[in-house]
Amino acid sequence: MGYVAIVIAVIIADQLTKEYITNIFQLFDVREIIPGFFNLVYVTNSGAAFSLLADVNSPWRHYFFLTIGVAAAIGISVAYVQLRNTHRLYVCSLGLIAGGAIGNLIDRVRYGAVVDFLDFHYGGYHWPAFNVADSAICVGAGLFLILNFLTPESNNQVQAKNFKTE
Repeated sequence: MGYVAIVIAVIIADQLTKEYITNIFQLFDVREIIPGFFNLVYVTNSGAAFSLLADVNSPWRHYFFLTIGVAAAIGISVAYVQLRNTHRLYVCSLGLIAGGAIGNLIDRVRYGAVVDFLDFHYGGYHWPAFNVADSAICVGAGLFLILNFLTPESNNQVQAKNFKTE
């Protein structure tokens, strides 16, 4: 599966699940799925991961996160162009990250905040709610890091090749 196909698949999965949640839930609704472990919820996050900067009352916060999302999608696409021939899993990892970034960017444009709905908890521990885009970003970033640790020689060759052409 190519980079663009992965990006599009993540965006579609992310947006369809968010559309489902926003259509059947009212904001802050909770439905227990696995007692004591997993709920579906409908919450929004106007900040970054884990609601970082969500409490900042500035009209610029929205534009800051839009700019960061666009810059991330562009930067990841540039990384893809540079790494696409080194290992096929780079295509997958970067496609997951870019698709997730764009999925959350779409929410910021549509709703002014990101829609979250996956809510895991156990005992007194509660993980912040997240969505398909967040999951794709985390899986993609984890895969990217694993690739970098497992294939350092290919990364050094790419870095040396890029350095010589600059």
